[in-house]
Amino acid sequence: MARFTVLIAVVVLAFIVAAPVPEVTAKKYTVGDNKFWNPNINYTIWAQGKHFYLGDWLYFVFDRNQHNILEVNKTDYESCIADHPIRNWTRGAGRDVVTLNVTKHYYLLDGKGGCYGGMKLAVKVEKLPPPPKSAPAKSIGSVSMVTGLAQFMIPAALFSVSTMWDAILRMW
Repeated sequence: MARFTVLIAVVVLAFIVAAPVPEVTAKKYTVGDNKFWNPNINYTIWAQGKHFYLGDWLYFVFDRNQHNILEVNKTDYESCIADHPIRNWTRGAGRDVVTLNVTKHYYLLDGKGGCYGGMKLAVKVEKLPPPPKSAPAKSIGSVSMVTGLAQFMIPAALFSVSTMWDAILRMW
């Protein structure tokens, strides 16, 4: 029974190693980079050149006794009004995350007065663009690159499987 379990484990491991790994697209942005969420930082400049996509998240680091993170509408954002937030993203630890899970403009500010010192951030969240189409296989003489690669990979895969199988048989 133990040998059969080892065999199953080896086969599963072989499939896991051979399976393509999906590309992870979500990105974590530490707001303000190494200056974090503090007064006298221009977060508009910080956000310039960055593209925020659905599934990304903003990581805020701040003094929890002095600051917070509120989501407000555009008018309140422009005027630093925190009286009617759409959402309070603060969880109390001073290490809070805003998940960008809706395609929209997010207007975030510090509702404890820091907004007047520049602690406000507006980001536009977009859908992730489609991946680029892969280029067609180039020909090398009469054999395409894909065929040439397959001619190399298939024997290598068979060798690997036979080596694993030999190791399994030696355990019995």
